[in-house]
Amino acid sequence: MSLPLPRMSTHARFLFLAGLALFFVFSFAGVANAQDAPAEPPREPLVLFMIKSLGWVFGPLLLAISVAMVALVVLLVLDLRMSSAIPPGFVDEFTDTVNKRKFKEAFDMARNDPSFLGQVLTAGMSRLQYGLEDARESAMNTLESIKSDKDQKNNYNAVIATLGPMLGLVGTVFGMIQSFQVLATATQVNPSKLAEGISHALSVTLFGVAISVPAIFFSAFFKNRITRVCMDVAHIADDLLTQMYHNSKKPATSPTPGAGTPTAPAPQGQAR
Repeated sequence: MSLPLPRMSTHARFLFLAGLALFFVFSFAGVANAQDAPAEPPREPLVLFMIKSLGWVFGPLLLAISVAMVALVVLLVLDLRMSSAIPPGFVDEFTDTVNKRKFKEAFDMARNDPSFLGQVLTAGMSRLQYGLEDARESAMNTLESIKSDKDQKNNYNAVIATLGPMLGLVGTVFGMIQSFQVLATATQVNPSKLAEGISHALSVTLFGVAISVPAIFFSAFFKNRITRVCMDVAHIADDLLTQMYHNSKKPATSPTPGAGTPTAPAPQGQAR
């Protein structure tokens, strides 16, 4: 169920090359600026200047939103791993246990497994005595509950994607008001004061959009990921429940006749 190794290495190679390209671009840009203006006094780094321009209101607010987005992304990445939804080796072990008619052990195996598949199987097996359809319905209800929980977490990414530009717009309006206030009240315009309001407006807009872009991407990515994982879990859980139901309806195998005293076979059709 996990991604094949060549695909993972391709993604890692792409990220490495993209980071290396960005590093060279910024390095060459810094060298070009240094060569173009050798006589200028050393200036404050651009990133530090933009952070200072955010101010004491929008700076902490945008920082809190970005930290929340990173936390959501990490949480969903860990929750939506295929190994967390369908543990490796669980299906084979469960199938082997059911084929040996060890139904109590199979139920305990599913109940003690915290994965999506373990929770869905536990709900379905607890209703298997009332029929296969009832067990399937209970399993799918549990899966819908799990999917709803992940969708609710992912919806906050969509909220952040909308909130970023809105905060940027508010910061833009606030910074322009500051600049116009300088023009309206000062007898002699101070360019540094005027530039302070404009830089605040542009910095808040830039950081708001910068937060929104990855939030939009992760919102769409996790939405598709949740659908894919839940579909895989549903198919496997349905197969395992069907297999367990039909195994429970089979008659117990009588012992092979030998030198010992034969034992009576189990009653026909008795579920174990």
